[in-house]
Amino acid sequence: MSAPLLTASGLTRVFGHGRNAVHAVDDVSFTLGRQEVVTIVGESGSGKSTLARLVLRLLDPTAGTLALDGRDITALKGSALRAYWRDVQAVFQDPFSAFNQFFTVRRLLARSLRLSGATEDRGEALMGQALDHVGLSARDVLDKWPHQLSGGQRQRVMIARALMLQPRVLVADEATSMLDASLRANILNVLGDLRRDYDMTILFITHDIGQACYVSDRVLVMCQGRLVEQGPTDEVIFNPRHEYTQRLLADVPRLHDTTLG
Repeated sequence: MSAPLLTASGLTRVFGHGRNAVHAVDDVSFTLGRQEVVTIVGESGSGKSTLARLVLRLLDPTAGTLALDGRDITALKGSALRAYWRDVQAVFQDPFSAFNQFFTVRRLLARSLRLSGATEDRGEALMGQALDHVGLSARDVLDKWPHQLSGGQRQRVMIARALMLQPRVLVADEATSMLDASLRANILNVLGDLRRDYDMTILFITHDIGQACYVSDRVLVMCQGRLVEQGPTDEVIFNPRHEYTQRLLADVPRLHDTTLG
């Protein structure tokens, strides 16, 4: 078995001090394998989004370490941290707030190109390729403003922006929660394609354990800042050991559930 691509060891993030201290993430350890889709699932307030921001190095851990390809990146600063962000990109929950409302799609994507160091001509080609991969036409969307796009289109643009840097890890933090059911399925399918076509590792964050069933190889269940269960998706879904996981699964609607009428 090959070494993991990303390793989190004892990650902890405390907000506040003394009696007011809150352990948003408490001694969390896990790995991400190459070309693996791992889902972190938990209710609101479980610490999963804080964990995502620790992985992205948008927050510094109070304790613990994070390594990419065996290299400790816990305390990276400056240009070294910017280089890490080329390898580890994010797609967040609200595609509208992620846009600068005064930027067209073209300008938004061009800002990512500057990180990649691509020439202007190469940049145009990269924009087209990235948009095409998420099911959008460059001709149709490049010169549009955010308010002219649907929620699903905005989220696809944000995925395309991340793709242009060709990251090794994509962190998708509640990337489908603000979309309707049909658009959620489309975005989940796009994420699955990325793993296959870009050899990408995906860390998917969601409160919906049903989505975890659909998209992931492994599931990590968070409750009150701690990992309470983790394992292969089928094992966690069909043989949950922790009562919190059992409760999450009990809330998933079933077609045969007579209480639905």
